[in-house]
Amino acid sequence: MRQLSVKVFSVAATVVAAVLVSAGLSACSIAGGSDGPLVVVTTNILGDVVENIVGEEADVMVLMPRGADPHSFEISAAEAHRVEQADVIIANGLGLEGGLGKIVDTARGDGVPVLDVGSEVDPITYSAGQSSGSLDPHFWTDPYRMIAAIPLIEEAVVAHVPGVDSSQIADNAQRYRGELDELAAQMSQQFDEIPPSQRKLVTNHHVFGYLAERFEFEVIGAVVPSGTTLASPSASDLAELAGAISAAGVPTIFIDSSQPDRLAQVLAAEASTPVQVRSLFTESLGDEGDGGDTYIDMMRSNTQSISDGLTAN
Repeated sequence: MRQLSVKVFSVAATVVAAVLVSAGLSACSIAGGSDGPLVVVTTNILGDVVENIVGEEADVMVLMPRGADPHSFEISAAEAHRVEQADVIIANGLGLEGGLGKIVDTARGDGVPVLDVGSEVDPITYSAGQSSGSLDPHFWTDPYRMIAAIPLIEEAVVAHVPGVDSSQIADNAQRYRGELDELAAQMSQQFDEIPPSQRKLVTNHHVFGYLAERFEFEVIGAVVPSGTTLASPSASDLAELAGAISAAGVPTIFIDSSQPDRLAQVLAAEASTPVQVRSLFTESLGDEGDGGDTYIDMMRSNTQSISDGLTAN
């Protein structure tokens, strides 16, 4: 069977063109499409997972670049047209993609198969804040739920992408499952070393509900008391959280590496106990070489940062 090289498409057509030219490759633009089978993935976190499963069996077009905020990210009309040409779309779902979700829904309505991964991995609801009661889309913070997503992605690709070698996809999925099993075990071991009384999280917004549930952390609060970065805290919200941080003795506020830390720094200064601010990779992969450029690296980096931040003297 003919094997196709995986070409990961950036959402910026000019960047893609530059990369292809510099690599000496000939390929169609995002707007024009390519001759091979196409899997479209909404987020770069899921994109990394899908690339590991698909391997060289099809083109993978990842819509969100590294550092993008999934709640507010949008694509061009040309890119939306390319999405409609997909053989299958792998989406996070549960409202994470914001405006991009409308593009996915349009493609779905036009007959493009869509896998909303978040809906299929036992989603939980937010327990506090402005999003309380609604479904939480941040399932990837629990590695066991990402493990559960692997067969779903494998099945969707084999069922809808023409010409792929199902045995190769299965081998890729099995190999990657082993890597995530190892990741989950490492995270469990490292978090077990944190005394239960110190497993208290304060984050930029409500993003670690799944991690907290899996590894028995208590979520004290969030700088933005919502499941989306598009919300804003009130003065009373910040004052209440500063008091909760002081009362719980939380030593660290964790923020998204792609978001400004101004409010977190103000909050840390207002707490009556010493509080530091640390960055995590929460809703996007980092740039290559910064420790969070794959899903596995991102999770390992976050585990280390959380462990260090909560056990700091």
